[in-house]
Amino acid sequence: MVEESKVVLLGSGFSMFGMRAKIALEEKGIKYEYIEQDLTNKSPLLQEMNPIHKKIPVLIHNGRPICESLIIVEYIDMVWNNNSSFLPSDAYQRALARFWANFVDQEVYHVSRRVWTSMGNEQEVAKKGFIESLKQLEEVLGDKAYFGGDTFGFVDISLIPFYCWFYTYEMFGKFKVEAECPKLIAWAKRCMPRESVSKTLADGKEVYESVLDYKKLMLD
Repeated sequence: MVEESKVVLLGSGFSMFGMRAKIALEEKGIKYEYIEQDLTNKSPLLQEMNPIHKKIPVLIHNGRPICESLIIVEYIDMVWNNNSSFLPSDAYQRALARFWANFVDQEVYHVSRRVWTSMGNEQEVAKKGFIESLKQLEEVLGDKAYFGGDTFGFVDISLIPFYCWFYTYEMFGKFKVEAECPKLIAWAKRCMPRESVSKTLADGKEVYESVLDYKKLMLD
């Protein structure tokens, strides 16, 4: 059981979705307890708190679970609204931010995963799709410091955890993200000095080693 007064985050390893929730909590200065989850042997707590999907991350606040990373980030933004918001105040700009954050999930994530899980022609197609999706985001970023303009916000939080996975994609796909999308890498480097990001993002080479171990395990 979890004490109702506590803020608890259930996460796992190098999950970019769990990192999102951590960054949001850190940005708001919220004290929380992090509980690592073994997704090969899902805990009773995870199954109780997310009985539908049994996935991480799960934020537990006042004894109640909030699931799905983008929903968690927006929940944190609404509940702890004592400092700058992750989402713009303008309704249209807020809708755009939600659209592009969802684009990261629906396009970037799925195609990037195929870069390291597939081989041959399928991998080449995935690599091309991944680069195209990043180029689309680069166009949205334009010459702004962050996707929200001068303010680190919702889309930035949604995308920046993928940065620590870029090394893995590059090693499997044999390409360099910076060569294809230099503005996006410059944006990521602007994000990294933020304490919420630097203390949350995993080391890229450690992510790669973990993926190699996972792939070996799947082949055994």
